[in-house]
Amino acid sequence: MTCVEIFKNEYKITSEFLAGSINTNPVIIRKILTQLRNAGLITVARGTGGIKPTRPLRDITFYDVYEAIDPVENGDLFNFHAGPNPQCPVGRNIHSLLDDKLKAIQFAMENEMRKYNIDDLRSGMQKLLEK
Repeated sequence: MTCVEIFKNEYKITSEFLAGSINTNPVIIRKILTQLRNAGLITVARGTGGIKPTRPLRDITFYDVYEAIDPVENGDLFNFHAGPNPQCPVGRNIHSLLDDKLKAIQFAMENEMRKYNIDDLRSGMQKLLEK
């Protein structure tokens, strides 16, 4: 989204353009763009339209993008070892020891992501490009 904003007046922003910027396959970019579009964060117009945010970048948080691209159920970011060995004293107790701590870590990370917006990235990138 930062690249879209930085180059919007110079180039038609396509999945191929974005893929070239981050050196990845355009198919991966198209998947991400579909997720962002489905979340209502961008519009994608085929042909000459390109990609555009649906609202000001200051109103799109890191959390919005995270939620759109990699939705995680409440507290499931660190979901692991669904069936530890009940015969092992560590295995049968590991979830009672770790689950609440890992949920708290996820909650803290998600709250921190809500503090930053995509315009923060755009303005930071603009400053770097002006040097």
